[in-house]
Amino acid sequence: RGGSASEPAGKEGLASLATDLLTEGAGDLDSQAFQKRLADLSISLYFSSGRDSLQAGFRTLTENRDEAFSLMHLALTEPRFDEPAVARARSQMLVGLKRELERPGSIASRAFWSAAFPDHPYGSSPSGTPESVDGLTVADMQEFIGRRFARNNLLVGVVGDITPAELGERLDALFAGLPERANIPEVPEVQPSFAGDVMVIDRNIPQSTVLFGQRGVKRSDPDFFAVSILGEVIGGGFGSRLTEEIREKRGLAYSVYAGLASLDRGAMLIGNVGTANARVSESLDLVRQEWARLSEEGPTEEEMADAKAYLTGSFWLGLDNSSRIASTLVAIQREGLGIDYLDRRSAEIEAVTMADLKRVARDLFDAKALTFVVVGKPEGVTATRPAPGQDS
Repeated sequence: RGGSASEPAGKEGLASLATDLLTEGAGDLDSQAFQKRLADLSISLYFSSGRDSLQAGFRTLTENRDEAFSLMHLALTEPRFDEPAVARARSQMLVGLKRELERPGSIASRAFWSAAFPDHPYGSSPSGTPESVDGLTVADMQEFIGRRFARNNLLVGVVGDITPAELGERLDALFAGLPERANIPEVPEVQPSFAGDVMVIDRNIPQSTVLFGQRGVKRSDPDFFAVSILGEVIGGGFGSRLTEEIREKRGLAYSVYAGLASLDRGAMLIGNVGTANARVSESLDLVRQEWARLSEEGPTEEEMADAKAYLTGSFWLGLDNSSRIASTLVAIQREGLGIDYLDRRSAEIEAVTMADLKRVARDLFDAKALTFVVVGKPEGVTATRPAPGQDS
């Protein structure tokens, strides 16, 4: 735990830059030597960051696992943060940021999250700003990593040719040298702010990108699977109501999506659609219409059955390699789902009743609260407020 949402104010992008540099040299190995050792032994080792957590892992052949554990130990306990590597990683991040700030989808996403979570760390982009990234120091990165990589803050998932006893010994050695306890700032609970606003960011492009959403439920909510089913019904893909109305019947967009985004401290239902500027107003009306219809009527029996079948079947199909299985084992621990979760999951989805779905649809789905961010030159759309960062 301890992703970008726990970054100090003004240090946005720190989690991303710091984790990028953990494979750029450790111990006696500079960046080139570290990468060469990985390549020579066909070891894939990575670090990454999200809003709520940091992730790390490696894939290795059984005969090279001693070296893989050793290299991961070095990266965890003795990262170098050499100036040439820092300068290179920072430059790459700034180039990526420049491109991100030019893409309509990224522009919409930044504005949407900022509007949904004002005055909260979730409202900041994990990739930061050019100004914040340019100001990050090696001391910032060392402190950030040192506060988070601790023995009480680690969750582990392992898949491969290794016994529990062997793994226990290797994990003890892997994490030796890390502090016992993490020291991470607390991220406050938050309800996203959605009041039915429409925000328009003017860009001279032929097609508008639209993000929309309202409050959702966290993974710990007893209605999580009911909301997941309703998300599939309204915006899960082919056969969903939004796809049928916006793509299939009217040809307004190639794709449209809506679903649940659950974070540790808050959650929202979020969707997106891209359409010609002349059809944005119609698309927004259709999203509101289907949102209201689901709230008033709930799903049909067929929609419920199809959504349940997808949620149960796609989960198992997604566990098609060892990396995904290991990631799922970690996610189960992060969410506190219990060691028997894989045995219970399908039954818990099937246990959701039509009465549950109608109750949740009525209580949660609120077309009047749906908030939209539009990037483009939409015709017939009137903004109700400026987007964050835009002039009023």
